[in-house]
Amino acid sequence: MISTPFHDWLGFHLALVLLMAGELVFSRWGFRALAPEDRPARQHRNAIAATAMWTAAAFACAAYLWQALGAESGTQFLAGYAIEESLSIDNLFVFLLLFRVFQIPAGFQPRVLFWGVLGAIVMRGGFIAGGLGLLERFHWISYLFGLILLVASLRLLVPARQDAEADAAPKAPAWTRWISRIHPVSLRHDVFFTREAPPGSPTVRPMVTMLFLALIAIETADIVFAIDSIPAVLSITRHPFIAYTSNILAVMGLRSLYFLLAHMFRKLRFLHLGLAAVLFFASVKMLMAPWYEVGPLVSLAVIVGILGVTIAASLAGRARV
Repeated sequence: MISTPFHDWLGFHLALVLLMAGELVFSRWGFRALAPEDRPARQHRNAIAATAMWTAAAFACAAYLWQALGAESGTQFLAGYAIEESLSIDNLFVFLLLFRVFQIPAGFQPRVLFWGVLGAIVMRGGFIAGGLGLLERFHWISYLFGLILLVASLRLLVPARQDAEADAAPKAPAWTRWISRIHPVSLRHDVFFTREAPPGSPTVRPMVTMLFLALIAIETADIVFAIDSIPAVLSITRHPFIAYTSNILAVMGLRSLYFLLAHMFRKLRFLHLGLAAVLFFASVKMLMAPWYEVGPLVSLAVIVGILGVTIAASLAGRARV
């Protein structure tokens, strides 16, 4: 497995912490003092600023890799970042449904996504390390990863019923009712834990809240997302640092991208076709690797081209309606 100097890992995580702290301070500065009707506009501006910041951080990381490890490494990073970012866009619709299911107000959604992204960093790092370890010891695992991507691409071809799901009355997942029978759940949406008296009981006891259950659902969803995204990024590069940094910087932009694009999901009606094509390309690339190697520049061009055509077709189709 390719080694990376310790100072690169340390520098990346220090920069990550500083950027997260800066985003947190900027998003909260004066937010509570705003009138309720002014908060959505401020939240939208914060999302634009945060998305720009994380995108700039990704390109800065690509520039560093380009200078330190060569043009191929920088291009591999950009291709890995592009494929993870494209898959993340589809994942945002799941977040939208989860927040609707748990009835989380818009003002408390950033808190759930903040801690959800932190959990995703730890899980993605473990998944990438595990995936690289398996590929290093068992070369046939690459075929399994390729088949996983192929199945994921075919699954996306099934017509999405997003509009029907959005119009239907949301129902809490069965596992939340199971938790409620084991341990009472508070209906509060402003904190993760609280102390309340359960219905029919005079005794005050610690309780988890609907906000905490929403966080668990987000983390669980990210584990499912990783099954597709980790093999996808490993189809681009086997360099641990490049795979990890491209994946993490794409995930870090999820929180702000959610608030920026939540209102656009219905406009991108061909998005699932583009994502299916991206995953199909990644699966073919991984399955054909022993006989034919697709370069990182070609991979980047194919991914960006597919997404560009998909978005343009969705917006053009919307304009003609």
